[in-house]
Amino acid sequence: MSVIPKDPVSVPELGSEARHFYQTEGYLLLPGLLTGEQASALRDEVMGIMTVIGLGKSKLRQSHEYLRGSLLDAFVNSPNLCALAGTLMEGEATLYLPFTAVKSGTQPGEVVGGGEFHFHQDNQYTRFDGPGINLWFALTPMREDNGCLRVVPRSHTQGTLVSQGSPDNDGHKMVTFAVEDAVPIVMEPGDCVAFSRLTVHGSGPNQTPEHRVAYAVQFHRNDVNFSVDEGETWKFLKENPRWSTAPVDTITPPKGKIDGH
Repeated sequence: MSVIPKDPVSVPELGSEARHFYQTEGYLLLPGLLTGEQASALRDEVMGIMTVIGLGKSKLRQSHEYLRGSLLDAFVNSPNLCALAGTLMEGEATLYLPFTAVKSGTQPGEVVGGGEFHFHQDNQYTRFDGPGINLWFALTPMREDNGCLRVVPRSHTQGTLVSQGSPDNDGHKMVTFAVEDAVPIVMEPGDCVAFSRLTVHGSGPNQTPEHRVAYAVQFHRNDVNFSVDEGETWKFLKENPRWSTAPVDTITPPKGKIDGH
């Protein structure tokens, strides 16, 4: 039985150029924060969760639960990962929401597997009045043909945009304009892309037989307030967590839609 490391995430020191790129462009690709072996082990744990909650033909199957004492537990609660979030948000950070991001593969007889996830901002769900960040990890190769993440550079400078419901009628949100300048983020297992809660992003359909497996770990800066009614009322997030982020002893199917994709 392999020994679970205290902190599986290895984060290089970020120079001023990398920090400036994140602040200017709204995203930053960070290769190799996990080893290939760690990414493979995390993928296996995520797919174990899928066997419990059911993957189906899913454009994005999400669960924020992870087992106590697992590698996912060490990964989600990595001090290095939290410190990275704080560095990029320029202040101390707190874990907001971790979740699986699995796009099902094409099964025999199907035209396509997990479908398009429409362009949106995470802040169009629960609204923050300050910085939030998504540290999104590839646990399998991410390519255009299997629905890799796509981000719109500098879109975070526009604030929280007006949204509308997804045409799939699945309760998810999308921007109200056609996106023409998105950048595909090609990644290897263990790579991470960091992006702002205000950065417009989405993903294409998975046209391959293999499941596309990723994991997102979202953080908020400690001075952030949040609103669930589009800014009518606000609460201090540090003292009023939106989600339970602690590990569990048993995985159960999610009971509702969660933030971010």
